Amino acid sequence: MREQFKVSSNPHIRSRLTVSGIMLAVIIALLPAAGYGIYHFGPRAAVVILVTIASTVITEALFGIYKKKVTVTDLSAVVTGLLLALNLPVGIPLWMAALGGVFAILVVKQLFGGLGQNFMNPALAARCFLLISFTGQMTDFTYDTFTGATPLAALKAGESVNVMDMIVGRTAGTIGETSMIAILIGACFLLLLGIIDLRVPGSYLVTFLLFAALFGGRGFDPAYLSAQLAGGGLMLGAFFMATDYVTRPITAKGQYIYGIFLGILTGVFRFWGRGAEGVSYAILLGNLLVPLIERVSRPTPFGYRRQGKSR
Repeated sequence: MREQFKVSSNPHIRSRLTVSGIMLAVIIALLPAAGYGIYHFGPRAAVVILVTIASTVITEALFGIYKKKVTVTDLSAVVTGLLLALNLPVGIPLWMAALGGVFAILVVKQLFGGLGQNFMNPALAARCFLLISFTGQMTDFTYDTFTGATPLAALKAGESVNVMDMIVGRTAGTIGETSMIAILIGACFLLLLGIIDLRVPGSYLVTFLLFAALFGGRGFDPAYLSAQLAGGGLMLGAFFMATDYVTRPITAKGQYIYGIFLGILTGVFRFWGRGAEGVSYAILLGNLLVPLIERVSRPTPFGYRRQGKSR
């Protein structure tokens, strides 16, 4: 406590957390999902993960050498590569996975000023770039014994799904999104460390469940709502990408608004859009609206009043 009363320039109270420490915690939290993906899909999943991480780290290192400021040691490039890999199908050509890593670091992150300056989540932006450019490969989840549509696609077509398989992860999908249990283990780890809180993911998931109950066509059917919650990239996006420090609002009120907006937008994409998923596009659109959300949610300083309000 005594150190907090030293007279110096701001900030007057400093956190013990560092960028590299936060990134290391996120990497550890993603290991259950990555490990289950490798167990579920086989060694090819590990190869995709390694290729994607290598592409992000090498791109950041080369750009850092060019700018004479190498920032690879902060581990943010590793987190970006790992998140991108977990959002890819296991059968994707390796050169596409590497291209996505280059796009995430070079275009979305470094060209806008580097860590802390990117206006949207680099991993999700790269995933959407690949999805738009190579739709066939990005939506092909056939690999070895895994064939057919994802559970969300089956739900959208009116077919029945096994909710327990979706929770455990015995389904088709991207490398890191299939096991809800593995994702929640990592999320609990971050919550216990205080790296993230429940403002964004909590408001996101609750809003989406209400939207699904009202407009999903099945009412408050517990099995249907559980399937929607466990399916696709909702849990991975809510806890690991919507909570990104750089691209989420900094105000507490703004984070609730942001989460509610993401829940509504995900529901719109899932139930009224052409595809069965919608998390990636919802979070990216939410990232674009963060400056506006922060503007309307910024607290009024003591002694001032907002324009247009009377005393």
